[in-house]
Amino acid sequence: MARVGAYRVAVLWRRRWECRHGRGGGEGTELLDLLDWKRRVFELYAAVRGSPDPRAARHYWREVRDDLFRAHPQSPLQVDLRESFPGVRYFEYDPAARVLADVRSTEPETLTIGTSHPHPLEFIRVGVATFELNGRSLSLELYWLEAYGGGLFLPFSDTTSGDATYGAGRYLLDTVKGADLGMENGRLVLDFNFSYNPSCAYDTKWVCPLAPAQNRLPLPIRAGERLPV
Repeated sequence: MARVGAYRVAVLWRRRWECRHGRGGGEGTELLDLLDWKRRVFELYAAVRGSPDPRAARHYWREVRDDLFRAHPQSPLQVDLRESFPGVRYFEYDPAARVLADVRSTEPETLTIGTSHPHPLEFIRVGVATFELNGRSLSLELYWLEAYGGGLFLPFSDTTSGDATYGAGRYLLDTVKGADLGMENGRLVLDFNFSYNPSCAYDTKWVCPLAPAQNRLPLPIRAGERLPV
């Protein structure tokens, strides 16, 4: 189980949950729904990267995410909450929360990262992103998910976690599933205005990797998605 990607774990867990609660649907339909969700997220982030205006791109990103949450079969929300969902809660856009990071490669090391359920996932630590934010020099580890041909994963927590934001942390990059803010002048774009909660913040049936302790930032990141109501 450790080497199974997060989306596959979520699908397997969801299938078991639905069977226990009498909500099982056709496997093929569910997988096609998942494919459509991923396709839309890839298209969304392509539009974000292509926009010359990060603030406008974030506004568009919010609108599309709200539509997906309300109407898509793979929404992280429980079915009975979707139609009345008021929208994802965010901090106000902060241009200072968009930074460019230098990436330093590290010796690849396989790490086991805990999840919201008993089954951990294995990632490979491949580098460290260093950047300046609010006058401080900071760094976050970068992880590589081997499944699906590979992808970069960047979870983090900060001093708002468990208070104004989800206690288990948020995601900034998850390129296997399309969340990719790109590069600029050879540096990695880290725009914390686009940080978002894992699906398990909305429904505990989802299985999500948690932000490891080494990626806890020692300051508040009041940008991106807030704690759900």
